[in-house]
Amino acid sequence: MTALEPSDAVVADETSDRADTGGVLGRSYRALSVGIVSVVLLIAFEATAVGTAMPVAARELDGVPLYAFAFSGYFTTSLFGMVLAGQWSDRKGPLGALTTGIGAFAAGLVVAGTAQGMWVFIAGRAVQGFGGGLVIVALYVVVGRAYPERLRPAIMAAFAAGWVVPSIVGPLAAGAVTEQLGWRWVFLGIPVLVVFPVALALPQIRRRAGGPVAKEGGHGAFDRRRIRLALGISLGAGLLQYAAQDLRWVSVIPGLLGGALLVPAVLGLLPRGTYRAARGLPSVVLLRGVAAGGFISAESFVPLMLVTQRGLSPTLAGFSLAAGGVTWAVGSWVQARPRMEPYRERLMTLGMVLVAAAVATAPTVLVSGVPVWTVAVAWAFGCFGMGLVIASASVLMLRLSIPAEAGANSAALQISDALSNVVLLAVAGAAFASLGGGSMTGAAGSGSHPAAFAAVFLPMAGVALVGAWVTTRLRDL
Repeated sequence: MTALEPSDAVVADETSDRADTGGVLGRSYRALSVGIVSVVLLIAFEATAVGTAMPVAARELDGVPLYAFAFSGYFTTSLFGMVLAGQWSDRKGPLGALTTGIGAFAAGLVVAGTAQGMWVFIAGRAVQGFGGGLVIVALYVVVGRAYPERLRPAIMAAFAAGWVVPSIVGPLAAGAVTEQLGWRWVFLGIPVLVVFPVALALPQIRRRAGGPVAKEGGHGAFDRRRIRLALGISLGAGLLQYAAQDLRWVSVIPGLLGGALLVPAVLGLLPRGTYRAARGLPSVVLLRGVAAGGFISAESFVPLMLVTQRGLSPTLAGFSLAAGGVTWAVGSWVQARPRMEPYRERLMTLGMVLVAAAVATAPTVLVSGVPVWTVAVAWAFGCFGMGLVIASASVLMLRLSIPAEAGANSAALQISDALSNVVLLAVAGAAFASLGGGSMTGAAGSGSHPAAFAAVFLPMAGVALVGAWVTTRLRDL
């Protein structure tokens, strides 16, 4: 599962009160609903499929030492895209941000799919991330503008469902494509598929959600300070990731520069007290980053570990993650039951403990006597825990936000998520490279360095345990 959960960005324009007939698939909304959900579906498919193709791509491009950078590059640029899309949509309406985002996402896929070197591949992933950040925010502005209030929960549920099917089918399909046609077609096949949903949705978006979201003289102008802070986060995170991957003494310079850019930007964009786990909203935002960053950083290395250490095919390695989409959805459903409301914080503690156990269990397959299906079972429980935590974090964020700050606090959750992914992937990538992970040849037991994988998974399990502690700080006493 990618770190951009649908429930984390709620952009609503309460002035939109159009007459509605039927549901989201009624005649009035069918084309718009099918179009935008299809866009989410394709982005979700790419996000879940890329992990399966990545080990083969990194090996063919001689870029295993930069493996983590290929993931974090996406998250780094998406930070800037998210903030820019919100500003753009308020000023001009969501159509421009959405079309630009889709175009950038498709262009990044083409660059990555045709890359002849790892740095070009990473550049393609970065362009994808920028486009993805624009698209995800613009889509929720569309929902707030185009759908009446009674239909918004249904379209949000459809967005959530759009992530479940790709999480099951995506790794398997990507594995099959990688084996039969080559890893490049995992990237090159998607831009063609985007044409249909875009053509279906854009006329409806232009008619129903065109024009500025903000009122004249209100927040329609760009907030240049937030744009600068977002750019600072993106540049700082990129420099920090580069320093972590290079592992030479001269890398201290970009590392320090990255930190100097990150610190003021984070302080300006996240609630005060976030990184000292202040009670209430700051801890909710911190928990989102800790949970998503630790889990995604570990998950990114699961297919690589299974392919290089146990000799699995990309298809079978991807299958190890397939059940997680279902259990994630089940966890989200469980936390939404009314009877569970009094126990929400306890459910979140349980969720983080399950995540820690899953991440700590995964590297046991480095021992040849441990069945490889152990990872699949562990990851199913870990995803169930993530379903409990991620959805509950959104619920608590809205509960702790006054209406005027709900949008900014929702953006803070996304920023915490993406930033944590970048930073923790940098840490994981540095640990992996420092213990010889980049020297693997891809044959099980040949030139392998199991300790490099253990150095990724065990610290991330510790991060999840920190998250379990943060869940005790969620109540605003």
